[in-house]
Amino acid sequence: MRKENRYRAVLEHFQKLMPEVTTELEFGSVFQLLVAVILSAQCTDKRINQVTPELFSHFPDARHMAEAEADEIYEYIRSVSYPNSKARHLVEMARALVEKHDGEVPQDMDQLLTLPGVGRKTANVIQAVAFGQATMAVDTHVYRVSHRLGLVSRSDNTPYKVEQVLMRHIPDELIPRAHHWLLLHGRYVCTSQRPKCKTCQLADICPKLLEGSKLE
Repeated sequence: MRKENRYRAVLEHFQKLMPEVTTELEFGSVFQLLVAVILSAQCTDKRINQVTPELFSHFPDARHMAEAEADEIYEYIRSVSYPNSKARHLVEMARALVEKHDGEVPQDMDQLLTLPGVGRKTANVIQAVAFGQATMAVDTHVYRVSHRLGLVSRSDNTPYKVEQVLMRHIPDELIPRAHHWLLLHGRYVCTSQRPKCKTCQLADICPKLLEGSKLE
């Protein structure tokens, strides 16, 4: 199957299966989304959704969190992965927002990347989910599924390379949703261990390129 046809088939499948889709993280503002995404690195959304309600009740916005110390934040996020560094990043990020952006989360990629704890994947999520921009965040799920479905080549061996290929082949209006489609497919169907190939609705067109599909 030619790559263009493969993309068309995959996108049509997800459009029918999940016409409306967004992040599973729970938040009440762009700032809270940013906090949740930072916390979600190497941690499940389910776990993050368990800790953020109490965290946000005490630190609902950048100004409140900027006044906190890292050890205060730590007490609310101690059950997530790498709580010490994440607590430090959250406080530093909130202070940067207050000092440089009047407490508001910027939309610009370069400005987002200057914030402590914010990398390209996080910035892409914020741009897509909060601001509706055509950006493709590549996490381990998106990376794995893109390789297994044959949407990218084996030589596309970094998240950035995968991002660039997906951006070239997916229409702009679908890109924000396509991130979630690939992510959720990887989270619940095309899992890292024991992918559910027998029940996958894409099995007929999937080349099952399992070898080397994981992001190390």
